[in-house]
Amino acid sequence: MPKQGYHHGDLRRALVDAALMLIEKQGPQGFTLSDAAKSAGVTPAAVYRHFAGRDDLIAECARQGFEIFADLMDHAYNGGKPSALSAFEATGRAYLAFARKFPGHYMAMFESGISLNTNPDLARASERARSVFARAAEKLSQHIPEGKRPPAAMFSAHIWAMSHGVVELFTRGKPGARAPFPPEELLEAGIGIYLRGLGLVPPDE
Repeated sequence: MPKQGYHHGDLRRALVDAALMLIEKQGPQGFTLSDAAKSAGVTPAAVYRHFAGRDDLIAECARQGFEIFADLMDHAYNGGKPSALSAFEATGRAYLAFARKFPGHYMAMFESGISLNTNPDLARASERARSVFARAAEKLSQHIPEGKRPPAAMFSAHIWAMSHGVVELFTRGKPGARAPFPPEELLEAGIGIYLRGLGLVPPDE
């Protein structure tokens, strides 16, 4: 693809797309800004019209990822319908679906080492995604007696960590091929055990 210098129809989007492709293939630390420029068909100098450097480009990939992630989570939660429990479980499944469908975004978000406070837009996007989990946990925890109720932030952090662990160990890359059970079943069972411990799911007969 011939280099187009500073004249590119949608250079910012093209650079993000190129970076996502490189992240997916080589990892967040496996490419340079020049690699991204080459993939987008522009000169390296043209990149600086839109991004201060490679980390800034990766941060934009992460920001877009958190926005997509939050949309998927919010859709899965569906306002807590048809029940707080089923909606909560749906957010866990949405986590796995996101990691599968958007691996480049996922890696930029969680494996690049980019601080979520790199810029205000990234911080807001990550907080929006976190708030969906927190809202789901808060609504479900209302069914627990107040004295035994964990803080909603802790509740949601536990499920986030469980979902993330299933993704990392059994969904992405070669470890996924060695999963003893389908990732969805692993996560569903783990969430079930956790919720049973809180008294939100009745014990097995």
